[in-house]
Amino acid sequence: MELFEDEAFTLDEDKVDYKGGTYELVSKIAYLIGVSKNIFENEYEPPKLEIYQRLEKDKNARIIRHLCIIRTAIERKFKYINEKMRMDYQSILSMPEYIPPESMRQLAEDGVNFIKKSSTKLNQHIIEINRLISDRINNCKSIFPMWLNWQYIHDMFIMPNGLTEAGTKEAANLYYSYRSFYPYQMYINWMPRDEGNILYNDKKFAILLYQWHDNYFTELSRVSDVSVQVKGNIYDFIDASKKVVIVVDCENSDPYKLYATFKNLNYEYMSKISLVILFDDVHTASAWSILSEFTALNVEHNVIERVKEDKSLVDIKLTARACQEFYQNNVDSFIIVSSDSDYFGLISSLPTARFLVMAEREKCSQDMKKALVDKGIFYCYIDDFYSGNSEDMKMNALFKEINSYLRKSISLNVNEMFSEALRVTRLPMSTAERRQFYEKHIRNMNLAIDKDGNVAIELKRS
Repeated sequence: MELFEDEAFTLDEDKVDYKGGTYELVSKIAYLIGVSKNIFENEYEPPKLEIYQRLEKDKNARIIRHLCIIRTAIERKFKYINEKMRMDYQSILSMPEYIPPESMRQLAEDGVNFIKKSSTKLNQHIIEINRLISDRINNCKSIFPMWLNWQYIHDMFIMPNGLTEAGTKEAANLYYSYRSFYPYQMYINWMPRDEGNILYNDKKFAILLYQWHDNYFTELSRVSDVSVQVKGNIYDFIDASKKVVIVVDCENSDPYKLYATFKNLNYEYMSKISLVILFDDVHTASAWSILSEFTALNVEHNVIERVKEDKSLVDIKLTARACQEFYQNNVDSFIIVSSDSDYFGLISSLPTARFLVMAEREKCSQDMKKALVDKGIFYCYIDDFYSGNSEDMKMNALFKEINSYLRKSISLNVNEMFSEALRVTRLPMSTAERRQFYEKHIRNMNLAIDKDGNVAIELKRS
């Protein structure tokens, strides 16, 4: 097993290493801009077929895809299509050799028609397609994660000045001149240059996308995963062990990054881990309490109370429990999740045990890394594992805390409120009138939020 070698990331364009990227984003972009299905079916191409199949069930995505397919088809053969329309008075519906009939059929099934009787020029068809794409592209916003700048994605589909003939001609001239630079030769709105395949993987696409807007994309764990070598070292460690336990210092670890790590390791190997023991403190992230809900691993969550408010006992409890697991439960191998160097005492006290350390890159000191290397202990960074698929746990934790806050902050019984209002106003109401008022106004109460975030509850009046 080789020791980990740190890799520095630079945004120097000539030195960026795009390896290790994932394919979620590029597959979605490829689908929406209309990349051919056979590209998705080719295992050696980046776009993944399972994402194509998933988006095929999404009406909003289908509409954008087929509008983009037809727009590109017109751009590619504009001269020939325009000549047939002008000289032979043909409709684009009668040109299946140029306009993909399956895209026309699918748009019709989805209730979209860009052909107007008043449109006698080909440019007018493009303008109508541009209008439809502009009106509908925001319907696809939910397909992409919140951490990605949606406006950057949105702009890729909007032809500049595309609701005018001058704008469509300018876009066509740019496309003709640099067609080979466009991703799979499908039209997008960008300043084309030779970037290779911009849909090579998510890492390359995200970095370039932000560069096009004079910005930097640095959250690489959302668009890339650790190397096969790093995962292989973890698997080798587990394979060579008789019994493995993961001990987690919650004070010095991130629950979301650890969840992403678990999620991106092979379950066949991870299932060999006997137990994940969380040593938590009252002042850490609340998400530790729900980690067990998002993994099939056996998780034991220990919240360590403080004797003195300024002194945590997590490291002492973790060390004592690890020794107990070693001497009483025949655990021979430990994966320590922490960026704290305090656990060198544990490592030294169990010289015959095997250790692997998972830390966070920015929290892991050079001294700690050197000490691990000197002892021949493999270490890796949990923030290098792909985290783009960990939004479920993050949202669950957020909703849980917001709901908890709301329950503590708002204590209101609307039935008592209604009865008290009737008593004070001395307003006579029949049972039917009360029920009608309740359903119309009380059940539809609104939250009014001002610019400072202050909340007021208001009855809805019509």
